[in-house]
Amino acid sequence: MRNWLMLVISLMSCVVSAAPTQISNVRGYTLDNDGRLISFSNLIFDGGKVIAIGNHELNNKYPEANKIDGQNKVLLPGLIDAHGHVMGLGETLLEVDLRDIGSANLAAQKVRDYANQHSDLTWITGRGWNQVLWPDKAFPTAQQLDEYISDRPVVLSRVDGHASWVNSKALALAGITKETLDPPGGKIIRDQSGQPTGVLIDNADLLVTSLLPRTSIDSMKNKLNAAGEHLLSVGITSAHDAGISEGVYDYYQQRVAEHSLPVRIYPMISASDPNLSALLQKGFVQDQYDYLSIRSVKAYGDGALGSRGAALLAPYSDAPQNSGLLLTRESEFKPLFDLVLSQGFQLNFHAIGDRANRKVLDQFEDSFKRVGGQDFRNRVEHAQVVSLDDIPRFLSLNIIPSMQPTHATSDKNMAEDRIGKTRLKGAYAWHTFLKQGSPLAFGSDFPVELANPFFGLHAAVTRQDRENQPVGGWIPEEAMSITQAFRAFTLDAAYAAHQDKILGGLTVGKWADFILVDQDIFTIKPQDIWQTQVLQTWIGGQIRFSKAD
Repeated sequence: MRNWLMLVISLMSCVVSAAPTQISNVRGYTLDNDGRLISFSNLIFDGGKVIAIGNHELNNKYPEANKIDGQNKVLLPGLIDAHGHVMGLGETLLEVDLRDIGSANLAAQKVRDYANQHSDLTWITGRGWNQVLWPDKAFPTAQQLDEYISDRPVVLSRVDGHASWVNSKALALAGITKETLDPPGGKIIRDQSGQPTGVLIDNADLLVTSLLPRTSIDSMKNKLNAAGEHLLSVGITSAHDAGISEGVYDYYQQRVAEHSLPVRIYPMISASDPNLSALLQKGFVQDQYDYLSIRSVKAYGDGALGSRGAALLAPYSDAPQNSGLLLTRESEFKPLFDLVLSQGFQLNFHAIGDRANRKVLDQFEDSFKRVGGQDFRNRVEHAQVVSLDDIPRFLSLNIIPSMQPTHATSDKNMAEDRIGKTRLKGAYAWHTFLKQGSPLAFGSDFPVELANPFFGLHAAVTRQDRENQPVGGWIPEEAMSITQAFRAFTLDAAYAAHQDKILGGLTVGKWADFILVDQDIFTIKPQDIWQTQVLQTWIGGQIRFSKAD
């Protein structure tokens, strides 16, 4: 361990030197610019960018370089999460975490304990509950929260972010009663007498969340710092932030001016921001060190499968009266697409259900004919349940499926219940998209799923959860090779952000963003990929994280 500590100290000292840095004796892997996997034992970088990679032929080529013995560690390019929520991750790390709690009652007790520890908070917030994991699989109620905390309003986001569980205090403050109408793109869950039960689906939760205290600069700082620290610890050097407000848009620029962004961020402006048009008119935002690039918009098609908000062409198999809902009204599709594309911005549209995916593809096709923009590398975020007739349209329209492998392994226990076996043929269909030639951009959708990209690599290759279930994998014909999955978290994720010339690999001229890990993901048993530990994370030739011994 002492030798590894000395390596850390040595590496840190190199970043202040004007000479190149040469790390040798590593088991290095990267994709070249054509997507071929290559291995190397020497990495040389200068000024934050790669100037050479190779093997023994480089041992004496740079005599002036600061030499580092990599001690046979595995070196990979920094991994890119193509769909996450940076501030949401930070918020989750700082609030009550209900992930994997086994019942509504246990979740309510944890909320009570958190509230008792934070008597200064006027609102209690949290995230992560999932009724699918509970014995009765039923939505929770305000009454269950009231039993443990009734003096302060509570709002708890479902694990997918598409529903909120609130207590009676929050319902009262929002004025939600039996007479309150469902808002467009939202649903208030009610009991048999029509009374709100305490669960608000999609846009309905805005009735409560709009009352939350305004986010301060200090709050944003704490969230971003917490998120950045976590992302670096799991090997993510760049994150695509799927939907930011004008306030976060301004704050990111403040942080990049201070040279204090913890990771590279590719934010998508939220299409629901009231100042969207004005933000588009400002044009692209790009800093010289490529820490911040703003040139895209995130729009919202439908809800999520778990809360039955995903918009389906036919009703849910387990709720025949429900076909989901559209968060953006159909009448708003055309003006929104035309606005974004006409300003030269990439449009990334959230679509989970097959109806949402079809509507999005239809509107892309229509808008391309009138305003252009087909070469903007536009994306469908999630592309989770797609009609088999619509999958080829992604390729013909140049639409990138931006997908999250761990969604499949998290959803496997409820997806067939929701949509039946027939519709599963176009669901979580990574291999089908690859086979037709579509590039895949992979992410996690953190904090919906855990941010660790090795969990995603494992899920993509095995189609199993981290307990290696089900045996043989869930819909195994849609599994990928480790090289294909690695590409989706590196080169193609960078491509989906117009950054494949500067990120996504360690070829000459790209930023020296890399990680050192404790095992070789290309040679170990696939079921062990998720256990990979990150030892070091570097961005632009500077060390940003080192695992404690």
